[in-house]
Amino acid sequence: MMEIVKFNDGEIAYDFSPFFKIYKHGYIERCVPIIKVPPSHELPTSLQSKDVLITTEPPISARIFMPQMTKLNSKLPVLIYIHGGGFALRSPFDPIYQKYVASIVTEANVIAVSIEYRLAPEHPIPTGYEDSWTSLRWVASHANGHGPEPWLNIHGDFSRVFLAGDSAGANIAYNLAVRIRSVLPKMNLAGMILMHPFFLGSKLDKMWFYLCPRNGGLKDSRFKPAAEDMATTGCERVLVFLAGRDKLKNAGRSYYEELKKCGWEGNVEMVEHDGVGHVFHLLKPRCEQALDMMKRLVSFINQEPVIISWTSKI
Repeated sequence: MMEIVKFNDGEIAYDFSPFFKIYKHGYIERCVPIIKVPPSHELPTSLQSKDVLITTEPPISARIFMPQMTKLNSKLPVLIYIHGGGFALRSPFDPIYQKYVASIVTEANVIAVSIEYRLAPEHPIPTGYEDSWTSLRWVASHANGHGPEPWLNIHGDFSRVFLAGDSAGANIAYNLAVRIRSVLPKMNLAGMILMHPFFLGSKLDKMWFYLCPRNGGLKDSRFKPAAEDMATTGCERVLVFLAGRDKLKNAGRSYYEELKKCGWEGNVEMVEHDGVGHVFHLLKPRCEQALDMMKRLVSFINQEPVIISWTSKI
């Protein structure tokens, strides 16, 4: 257990700054406020966005972005984006993610579904994983053109679906990718983009174990990717971004090295940007390294699609 320290008129039982603090009497203080803006907030007029309700029980929603369409029934790649924040902060409705996902949509010419999963510690892990899995299945329900969302039915190209996430969102994206092959055969996951992934191997390990009361210890495959799971990654291409000053850098590099030798037959690329810290691309999206990151991300999405065939196990 972490040391109890004094803070104003209360006692802090757990201090996981810069994410959150929990007081002995149960109050949760987030170090970064959760801000939410409407879909059209500060977006260019050429970009459309709206919010959709994926389920009511539990309450899961998403924000969808679509670029300006030049042809009435043209098809675009589908990007499923999962935000970071240590499983406890942020939202796709946060201005930072609103702007960043909108930039990807504009630059890569894709439809994006940015997932709103329930946050820990009020909703402990695995809630974030399961909410994201429910959202992924909801997106996949449009592969035959008969899902509940017209934008995806009409314009989604389900031979070119991409999973992307940063930090905790990258961890969730990875965990979805190792499940997808056996249960969603109609949706082709063309690639996965992991930005500064949150895996075992840093000072933040204690926070993940706290947020996940029922865990498998240091060998928990959700936090420490196992070779047998990585070998089932349900796409042919993976792109891993690292930051030179990020405390999660070594864990991300370890994932990259293990993926190359686990028996997975796809192609993985790693890009490290020197002199910058964790999720720098969200905080300084116009800096030189962030612009390079966006360029590489867009190029990864717009490569010629790789069509995969497999048989569902269910």
